[in-house]
Amino acid sequence: MLVIASVLMLVLAIGHSLLGERFILVPLSRHHDLPRVAGAEFPVATLRFAWHVTSVLALAIAIALALFAFDAGVDAAIAAIGWCLIAASLLPLVFSRARHPSWVVLAAAGALCVVWAMLD
Repeated sequence: MLVIASVLMLVLAIGHSLLGERFILVPLSRHHDLPRVAGAEFPVATLRFAWHVTSVLALAIAIALALFAFDAGVDAAIAAIGWCLIAASLLPLVFSRARHPSWVVLAAAGALCVVWAMLD
């Protein structure tokens, strides 16, 4: 059951990013009536990275479920979640050019998870 749940979350992560980019984010980025916060491109960049962070978090869940399904242990699942959080931190870092502070929180939480898994 956990393998099926993992595959479903993986499909969700991929579909969410690909379909969301094509059918939601690209059309939204063409609208010029979005609020201007910290520059015209900032709201679009924020929408884009927030959208894809959601997909990366779904991927983290998929990986953790798969690790649990194959009895890899809690440490492996926590480490995988940590690495996914670190990967997710790159999205706001790059898309907002480090202006959105969420990258710091994602990176710190990810690092704490990875270190915990290594020390446990």
